Amino acid sequence: MSLTDLLQFLGTGRKSGTLKFDRGKISKQVYFKNGIIVGSRSNDPREYLGQVLLHYGKVTEEQLQIAREAQRTSGLKLGEALSRLGILTEKDVLDILRTRTLDAIYDLFLWTEGHFEFYDEEPAPDDLVTIEVEPTAVIMEGVYRIDELARFKTLIPSERAVLELGTGWTSSLNIGKELRQILFFVEKRMSVSEICYHMHASSFHVYSLLHELIGKGFARISGEMSEPFLAGAVGTDDVPESTTELMWSAERKLDEQPEEAITILQHVLQEEPKNTRAQELLQQAEAKFVERVYDTELCPTAVPRLAVSTDTLTGAELHPQEGFLVSRINGTWDVQSIVSICPFREADSLKMMRNLLARGIIELDPKP
Repeated sequence: MSLTDLLQFLGTGRKSGTLKFDRGKISKQVYFKNGIIVGSRSNDPREYLGQVLLHYGKVTEEQLQIAREAQRTSGLKLGEALSRLGILTEKDVLDILRTRTLDAIYDLFLWTEGHFEFYDEEPAPDDLVTIEVEPTAVIMEGVYRIDELARFKTLIPSERAVLELGTGWTSSLNIGKELRQILFFVEKRMSVSEICYHMHASSFHVYSLLHELIGKGFARISGEMSEPFLAGAVGTDDVPESTTELMWSAERKLDEQPEEAITILQHVLQEEPKNTRAQELLQQAEAKFVERVYDTELCPTAVPRLAVSTDTLTGAELHPQEGFLVSRINGTWDVQSIVSICPFREADSLKMMRNLLARGIIELDPKP
């Protein structure tokens, strides 16, 4: 079912509920009330609030760093920290949150594949910044973007395309700040995806700028990267804003990055100790982490022994839990036996043992 048909169906049927989309590690949710779109959420890092603020020029990277630090020390959300610091007004924050909501939906029109499910009557999160938009208006903008992207791709085949300055470029050209910035990245022979990364911008926006520059002869395609460019947020330590987004991020990391999922879920449980879904996911993440560590790093039947002298151990600044674990290393018990008698979570015990091994405090002997 096409996205256009799907939105029309839900709008015409005056449906209320949650429309969930998945593509790879990206998840999005669009919330409906009586056929009207009232909000959206996304775990795409490009759509986190910090990146959107940078893209629309609402803050500088330096201001975002300051707000992030204030957020860490105060426990506030990013938008609240920006308001408290006087960098943005509350209205500025609400306006950009609403813009982000729509941008996350418009991006769905550029997906060529994905999986969706509609949960009838499932309510939107209580902390959602709401909008009220007719699906027809969203469809019109989405179809426009589909047509425009097809036009852009006549000159720019993919995000792997690498660009260089064209013969029509001179430093004296009278062009805007944004175009001059993108030409700086072109001069560095960056691919389209790298330019998106450095400009904190969506693919659609970067394609439109590059199409304009290529059309004027200021830039041209010079080749293509053999592998896609992968990177996180640029220098801003950007993180999801809400518990919902944190949970999505953790779910996406369960299989491939269980240790990161554990860290995220522990953060959620610090804020919401009674969050049963986070507790369930934490158990799953820890089980996957334990399995991976035993398979790839710490053989459960290997016998650990101290690799340093008593004097060195005294000066190693072990915290009490590490000290307890080290005190049980006797040259006889294997990894699994030691972990089983430690009064800590198995995942935490394995993290400590792995850390001690990396620091050269212990070493492992294969068990005969």
